[in-house]
Amino acid sequence: MPYLILVTILWAFSFSLIGQYLAGQVDSDLAVLVRVAIAAAIFIPFTRWRGLPARLLGGFWLAGALQFGITYLCLYRSFTVLTVPEVLLFTVLTPIYVTLLDDVLARRFNPWALVAALVAVGGGIIIRFEKIEGEYLIGFLLLQLANATFAAGQVLCRQLLARYPTEQPLHRFFGHFFLGAMLLALPSFLLFGDLAKMPHSAMQWGVLVWMGLFATALGMFWWVKGSTQVDAGTLAIMNELHVPAGLLVNLLIWNRDANLPKLLAGGAVIMGSLWLNRLGRRMGRRLAAG
Repeated sequence: MPYLILVTILWAFSFSLIGQYLAGQVDSDLAVLVRVAIAAAIFIPFTRWRGLPARLLGGFWLAGALQFGITYLCLYRSFTVLTVPEVLLFTVLTPIYVTLLDDVLARRFNPWALVAALVAVGGGIIIRFEKIEGEYLIGFLLLQLANATFAAGQVLCRQLLARYPTEQPLHRFFGHFFLGAMLLALPSFLLFGDLAKMPHSAMQWGVLVWMGLFATALGMFWWVKGSTQVDAGTLAIMNELHVPAGLLVNLLIWNRDANLPKLLAGGAVIMGSLWLNRLGRRMGRRLAAG
């Protein structure tokens, strides 16, 4: 779980940085492509091309296309029609996608994980539910596609690493993940990119480099590594912690208004869902032991 907590802190800054410095100012396809290219450049020198299960490598290409390619192309587009708080609100369904997809791939049904994920979603709604005005249906649909593909990518990586164990450390083949993302990011930029919206300030370039190196390269690597060390219910719940973390970043750095009672109440519900998930795991082990 330490890996997941660290990445949650890194990603908490991403929502605000995108909304503050990139959304509406820098072409979204270019922003995604730069992040993928930086991350790929970090891992490709370490990448093995032979001696690994073909299904493992193919799965990582698919996971990268899903979890970073489709997810972030949709996420960046959503910022053109939604505010940062609306984006945070519409991502609260991710834990449900995680639990359901993990159960499908594992060919089982874990009701405790689903209940814990629903409780975590409730905590996210408590924090961010408010009246939303304007044309936001397109943004909502974009984010649900982003939520589903982000969940699918991380669950797929988790299952692949469990089914195809290898002596090679993760960093020796994680470059394939970002090459899979490049399969979508590069054509999307070539087809839809707007060169008139290139970054025009050192701050914008700095944000892109920071997000490519930390939020993308290290963030994705640590998130996948951390996902193999927890159960599906905990992974689903950790997907919800970005809501209070993102709001705290807005409050502490950009002095944006936040309802502290709602933040504390929703955060307590999310933490309670972790306890609920652990309780379910203990009860499941007791029942299995007879």
